[in-house]
Amino acid sequence: MSEAPILSLQNVDARYGAAHVVQDVSFDVWADPVCVIGRNGMGKTSLCRAIMNLDPPAASGTILLDGVPISGLPPHAIARAGIGYVPQGRRLFPSLSVDEHLRMVKTARVGRWSPAAVYDLFPRLSERKKVSATQLSGGEQQMLAIGRALLLQPRLLLMDEPSEGLAPRIVEELIETLKGFVSEGVGVLLIEQNLGVATSVAERLVVMVAGTVFTETTASEVVNSPELQQRFLGVTPQESASEHA
Repeated sequence: MSEAPILSLQNVDARYGAAHVVQDVSFDVWADPVCVIGRNGMGKTSLCRAIMNLDPPAASGTILLDGVPISGLPPHAIARAGIGYVPQGRRLFPSLSVDEHLRMVKTARVGRWSPAAVYDLFPRLSERKKVSATQLSGGEQQMLAIGRALLLQPRLLLMDEPSEGLAPRIVEELIETLKGFVSEGVGVLLIEQNLGVATSVAERLVVMVAGTVFTETTASEVVNSPELQQRFLGVTPQESASEHA
């Protein structure tokens, strides 16, 4: 394969003081989505923050976006280079309305996403343009966080636990939305503990244990193996079945 991967992580490390939270992580994201799975406290969110250079500051290694180094750039420059970050907990501004969140995002990148296009994708946001972000439901807040990231015309969507706290019906809508992005050529790197979401969006799974990449596997293998579900996520067969329901 001659062209560069959308995202390449090479020997990425990150520390919080003496705590070595991300250790020598290396993998590539090509056109097909990738999901990073693992139990709580395994370094998944720290990996996201290292990619975006948000925190911890003591991050090292090489990060390439379409073959271009972005390691060490300020977070806003990484976003403008083409990574749309949807953080865990959405991180919306309580003082801003839905429309103000979308109107504040500016980028020199050219693409199809505009506030009007986001409203077309998420009609419920269009109905609540003047509403404060704190008055939205969890699903609506996630729509707004995704819409905000799309306005950067991202080459890659980096999403940290996007299904967290959402009702099953909204999770199903989220899965279909993510599949749509992939079909349009947007890369997806998903951090997810919900096995149903992880295996519905991505066939390729990267398993993190204690800050390292323990192994790579496939959705097909994990779905068909209660032993792997328990080993990687602490999920019982009953819990796994309910996630797919």
